[in-house]
Amino acid sequence: MRVRARTGRTAAAAAALLALSLLAACSAAGPEGPAGAGGGTGVLHVGMPNGPLADNSNPFLDTSAGASLGYRSMIYEPLAMVNSVRPELDDQPWLAEEWEWSEDFRTLTLTIRNGPEWSDGEEFSAADVAYTFQLIRDTDAFNGHAIPFEEVVQDGNSVRITFGEPQFVNQNRILETYIVPEHIWSAIDTPETWDNKEPVGTGPYELKTFTPQTVTLTRRDSYWKGLPEVEELRYTSYNDNNAQTTALAKGETEWSFVFMPDYEKVYVDKDPDHHHLWFPSGLGIHGLWLNTERAPFDDPALRRAISHVIDRKAIHEQAHAGLYPQIENPTGLPMPAGEGFLAPEFDGEEHTVDVAAALQELEGAGYDLTDGVLTDPAGEPVTMTLTDPAGWSDYLTALSIIEDDLGEIGIEARVQTQTVDSWRNAVDTGDFDATLHWTDTGATPYDMYQHVMNGALYRPLGESAGGNYGRFRSEGADEALTAYAEAVDDDTRTEALHALQRIFVEEVPVVPTVAGPIGAQYNTRNWVGWPDEDDPYGPPQPTQRNSLDIVLRLTAAG
Repeated sequence: MRVRARTGRTAAAAAALLALSLLAACSAAGPEGPAGAGGGTGVLHVGMPNGPLADNSNPFLDTSAGASLGYRSMIYEPLAMVNSVRPELDDQPWLAEEWEWSEDFRTLTLTIRNGPEWSDGEEFSAADVAYTFQLIRDTDAFNGHAIPFEEVVQDGNSVRITFGEPQFVNQNRILETYIVPEHIWSAIDTPETWDNKEPVGTGPYELKTFTPQTVTLTRRDSYWKGLPEVEELRYTSYNDNNAQTTALAKGETEWSFVFMPDYEKVYVDKDPDHHHLWFPSGLGIHGLWLNTERAPFDDPALRRAISHVIDRKAIHEQAHAGLYPQIENPTGLPMPAGEGFLAPEFDGEEHTVDVAAALQELEGAGYDLTDGVLTDPAGEPVTMTLTDPAGWSDYLTALSIIEDDLGEIGIEARVQTQTVDSWRNAVDTGDFDATLHWTDTGATPYDMYQHVMNGALYRPLGESAGGNYGRFRSEGADEALTAYAEAVDDDTRTEALHALQRIFVEEVPVVPTVAGPIGAQYNTRNWVGWPDEDDPYGPPQPTQRNSLDIVLRLTAAG
């Protein structure tokens, strides 16, 4: 399976047409934006509601500031750009000009592009690509999807990677790998803990200044794809959703992904000609991850009972203001996207709040509810702490709903907030009872299920997991995930997906709450060319790996 570089003329023409149409729409300009904001000064203002951040630009760590704000994608580049909104489309060649998979998906041969240059002036080469994959192979903390790398061989501008198992399901993850410079990283003794405060990449931007609240990137003097129009990127990390929403409404932030209740009133109506949002959804979800390594959450009966009493409709309407689609099917599959993957026995099934069913589950497993207090089979009261970052108002509202729901079956729950950094580290190391978190998404439900149930991602409490944060283990799930990944025909993959759905419903490693959109808010007053329903060239979130592709397509609005 060979993929060759495309000319990009079609995409460029589409972007140009979109820019012209948006310019026309913006010709009757409304009130001026705040001083110093926008295309007039060559600056694009990006914001996220993640609170103060530590100075860490390690591109391989999802807990880093570079990942939290998304600026790592402006410095480090992948082999290919992947469009997760339209996964049926070909990936866009980037640092790799072309690539070829063997028929069994155990070997990948990459042809590496000539021309890019590291921001410190050193030449980029295939040796950097080979080194990057060897680094990931040898550093567990960088291999969050447990990809079984075997041999990495460079020959001129070609890099051949072999794997211990077929990589049909990981093609995009491998091609989206950020490439780092060998001449810098090879001198680092512990790359998994390196904060990389002076990042060097092949992207068009360099880190100019860093504070816990604001990160500024400046455009390089040259770039192999041609310099973008955006001269400077200013990332602000606001303390909470309310502060981020206010900044968007005022035009101080031009690009963000933040939950906002009554978004029409608080954002769109403030400048309807320029304030936009697009929330395309995929096959990922948000849900309550339960730490199955801690008692009593290691008991599937308790997890099933919890799932029975959580009011998903209330979470959809009250916590997420109807913006995140409701999850109704017990498999966790968002509809209608998941319809074609659904096992027959779950077709037409819908979740309803059922306290009686929950109590029946608990009684059958030896729990006791007396005077409004649930005790486990050992006679200990069942309590749990629900954690998420302070300021994430949608998640915290959802946790409050869940807290009340759990009281219906005698579970004493309390909501506890943390800083974003503390929360990310707690989730990664398993230091929690239950937390709301998202899952991976992809072209099929495999990505969601493997993120939740993949035993290869299991790490003991205290060790960084990078996935399967609930430490869920199931031989059946591992067998089904492997069967899907190694299948050579659609029937085998279908059977494996149906098995995963049954395990998910029976074992409840995560309680689904809402579908996971890959959305964003964006402002067209100063910059045009954003992806939207008419030109869905990529997911619009500033923290997605394709965010550089978006910035490269932006042009000044007049």
